[in-house]
Amino acid sequence: MKGIRELSPPLRLALLSLVVCGLLFPVVMTGIGEVAFPSQSQGSQIYFEGRSVGSVLVYQNFSLPVFFHPLNSSVAGSDPDVPFSFALKQVSRVHNATGIPVSVLKQILEKFKQYTLFFFGSAFVNVVEVNIYLVQNYPSIYSPYLKQGNG
Repeated sequence: MKGIRELSPPLRLALLSLVVCGLLFPVVMTGIGEVAFPSQSQGSQIYFEGRSVGSVLVYQNFSLPVFFHPLNSSVAGSDPDVPFSFALKQVSRVHNATGIPVSVLKQILEKFKQYTLFFFGSAFVNVVEVNIYLVQNYPSIYSPYLKQGNG
């Protein structure tokens, strides 16, 4: 009997720790994340025509010439953020495939340009956001590609 009494406090402490650290803490942190950062806690999803079509954090396969593409490398394979200069090099291809004026495509890229360290770092664009913008604002050009299921 004495052995069971000696084990009781450590077992209670282990059970309490399991409940607090394994159940309560994750539930509270998830709740705070949902309230404070609703978009990020849901995966920073992009919606098109009322349905989720991807995330701004993970590159989607836009392989046709009418879309802007990511860098092709094993390191940046799923990163939708590309250097601004790389996006500018794609403008002529997208223009040739869509007929959208080069000046308009450059303005769109400027609109989506971000910097790694505010305005001091390297400029980049998220090609998923740019492609979704193009699809939404040029439906007559992009609707045939959406109907084919290509992207």
